[in-house]
Amino acid sequence: MNVEQFAKVFPLGSHLCREPMPPLGELVRDMENLKRRGFNLIKLQEHWAIDEPLEGQCDFSRYEELIAHAATLDLGVYLGLTCEQAPGWLWRKYPDCRMVGRNGLPIIYEAPSTLPSDGKPGPCYDHPGAMAQQLAFIQRLVRTLGRFENVVVWNTWQEIGYWAEGLVGQPVCYCDHTLAAWREWLQAKYGDLDGLNRAWGHRYGDWSYVIPNRSHRPSHCLPQDADWQYFMDNVQIAHVLRARAQAIREADPLGRPVFAHKGGPIIGSGQDWTYARCQDFLGSSAYPAWGPFRAWDDGRPESGRRADRETALVAEMWDGVALRYDYMRSCNRRGAPVWAAEFQGGPVSTGFHKGRVPAPEDIRRWMLTAAASGVTALSFWVTRAEIMAAEANGFSLLDSAGETTPRFEEASRVGRALNRHADLLGQPTWPGAEVAILVDEGNYQFCTSMVQGGEHLAYSTRGWHRLLWESGLSVDFLETSELDEPYSAAYKALILPFPLSLSEELVAKLARYVAGGGNLISEACPGRMDAHGLCVRGELSPGAAALFGVRQTGLTMVREPQGGARWSPPERTWGEYLDEATLAGRGPLQGHTARANVYIETFDCLDSAPLLAYGDAVAGTVRAAGQGRAWLLGTYLGHNGAAYRGEPTAAFVRALLAECGVAPARADRLLLRKRAMPGKEAWFLTNPTADAIAARVDVSGWGQVEDLLGEPLELDGGQAALTVPGLDVRALILQR
Repeated sequence: MNVEQFAKVFPLGSHLCREPMPPLGELVRDMENLKRRGFNLIKLQEHWAIDEPLEGQCDFSRYEELIAHAATLDLGVYLGLTCEQAPGWLWRKYPDCRMVGRNGLPIIYEAPSTLPSDGKPGPCYDHPGAMAQQLAFIQRLVRTLGRFENVVVWNTWQEIGYWAEGLVGQPVCYCDHTLAAWREWLQAKYGDLDGLNRAWGHRYGDWSYVIPNRSHRPSHCLPQDADWQYFMDNVQIAHVLRARAQAIREADPLGRPVFAHKGGPIIGSGQDWTYARCQDFLGSSAYPAWGPFRAWDDGRPESGRRADRETALVAEMWDGVALRYDYMRSCNRRGAPVWAAEFQGGPVSTGFHKGRVPAPEDIRRWMLTAAASGVTALSFWVTRAEIMAAEANGFSLLDSAGETTPRFEEASRVGRALNRHADLLGQPTWPGAEVAILVDEGNYQFCTSMVQGGEHLAYSTRGWHRLLWESGLSVDFLETSELDEPYSAAYKALILPFPLSLSEELVAKLARYVAGGGNLISEACPGRMDAHGLCVRGELSPGAAALFGVRQTGLTMVREPQGGARWSPPERTWGEYLDEATLAGRGPLQGHTARANVYIETFDCLDSAPLLAYGDAVAGTVRAAGQGRAWLLGTYLGHNGAAYRGEPTAAFVRALLAECGVAPARADRLLLRKRAMPGKEAWFLTNPTADAIAARVDVSGWGQVEDLLGEPLELDGGQAALTVPGLDVRALILQR
């Protein structure tokens, strides 16, 4: 299989091995087994420390043998780099290439193996010598292995990030090279030292004195915090990604695609948009059964208590797959592939803790949910059970011995079906959504510098997605940098969750979107702080106050239902909290109610109309502006997507979006998502309940209708009668 052939299939792959590498004979047998089962792709993960143990002495012979054998089987190869696991000679040659922690001391850790965490955090590639050596190695690798035409894609970073706080106890990197690069970036951003001092409220006398905040717990929302972390997340890592991609492109005569993948999206952050533009596209891992709950979620099992089956399986499907790949699809350029670069194939196994062995229905549910979210390629981790003790016999489609398992057979069956329609499902054929959830990296960086701020932003963003997903509303995410793009104006509604810190420039863009006919739905406190994290007089962004036509009259914390304390800090004295409350709809939302979460913000209506009421006070407004409307909710409604869930709030959301002209896509009680190309569509029907649902689906106008997996389907007079088992997904293929 060469690059041209590969473009015409749904890439269905499995990771073949990691270091220490099992015997080649075993790998060859597993490769042949994958081919027999309809897989068309294997992943090989190389390791710099293993492949260049002495400077200039590279040995790629094991990969060459495996890639050559894969070519005889017409298997494509997905090759991933592991440059964080640097060889010992690099550390000795450049002792100052070590990352420096927040305490000013070099990080001594040198990864002895792929585990833990693929060698992270690794050397600092702001060091010119370390960067040059890394790029030289990459080019030698690509020139050697790139002669094989069945190498079809390069992955430059397995699960992007340094993960230093978990691995070495503190964030990185504070070395002189990185600090110099940060100051250079600040100078470009602010123009000169006076500009920086005005923005930060400081009086630095020289650039050499500009340093990041190094307090043990940097949670004081200083302007330095947001700019420092923005730089590390969006500039420093991006520089490494671009350099690796450029090195590959210069050495690869066939110009194959270059990408990288995340362990998972950072919900609420725009950094994934940055990474997606550093290479051809961005992918993500997905281990749906590895923690689908967050700390504040309904149904999250307490220590020693059993998780409810239905609640857990829905969380796996939604949080572990749908949310993840809606985010990754959205952050990539329009028309780019969407790769499930690592996909759970077996039990999550961490040390002595072994998770549930996925049943065939788990594999089917996860794979079809991924396809429904726009995924165009899927590669399982891993083929045969892990041999490293830290992940003992875990994650794999195959057990430690034997040639098949029920989950392997189901992955093969679903994969073959996806490949029969590779023209539709192996290509970027997401038809778009009418509503998008806004993501603003500036707000994210401010919120993460505030105690609980980052958690609330992520939670509200995530909750809005679930409210829309389970209402049958397809949804995109839109980074605010894309508001200048023509396609942003096509959304009927944009949702702005937890918008504490906003720039006036961004508010102006949102106002133009509304004036052009859009509906902006904002949660409480839009622009309570400015773009540098400094408080705004009046407690609302001036531009936002004008856009929503309000003046704030009150902002008070509100208790959680039934005395809960999932996110509420202890009361310091009497009177800090309002009693738990439900807000009543007014105007077009009369008769609906919504739960108040975290805060209740109240307003005077200037040139707006009441939308929500807290007693006699106005706690939500709507204002017509130009051709559109600006809706302001005086609380954090998104939290109810996953916490203190209830039908009244969900019904309020559906009614609000109906007012914006956004209608759900359902087939009876089934959730409906589509992939579409001219003359052909795939309809994914999800049953998020425990009981089977029998439904009749209107397929009139389609000449041919079949079930993707060949399940029973009755066609009569433009109606398709079918049953979707509880907690399952079915897919129909419709052709003109």
